[in-house]
Amino acid sequence: MKSYPERPVVGVGAVVLDGDQVLLIKRAHEPLKGQWSMPGGSVEIGETLEAAIVREVREETGLDVEVGPIVEVLDRITRDASGDVEHHFVLVDFVCRPTGGVLHGASDADAAEWVSLERLTAYGVAGITIQVILKAAARGFREGDRPLVW
Repeated sequence: MKSYPERPVVGVGAVVLDGDQVLLIKRAHEPLKGQWSMPGGSVEIGETLEAAIVREVREETGLDVEVGPIVEVLDRITRDASGDVEHHFVLVDFVCRPTGGVLHGASDADAAEWVSLERLTAYGVAGITIQVILKAAARGFREGDRPLVW
């Protein structure tokens, strides 16, 4: 991802739930290289948020998902030692459920695993990410859930 952007980058995150487990990936590239997080990435020009989620999850994990509603919208801003903004993402996180595919770490992921909600801290998942995952898990994925579409 480009460092020192001129404007924030819109990204999506997928809270993929299967029972009491959530899908995590180990990031292969900066930012957050080597850290466990939710699948996701940047929205491409002309792509809807829902299409971006489906594409990113498939590219990173080999799984197909059904996209539900938005769980959270937040900023992720990192600064360098001088205080300059190195990365600025506006992230839109959706709850999802798996519908098919074969799990494996792919494109931007060194690994992909199903992780019990109780083990998130053991994987070093960031506090804000854990909050989003637990919010999604508490809400669940109900029949008829759909993302916001215009």
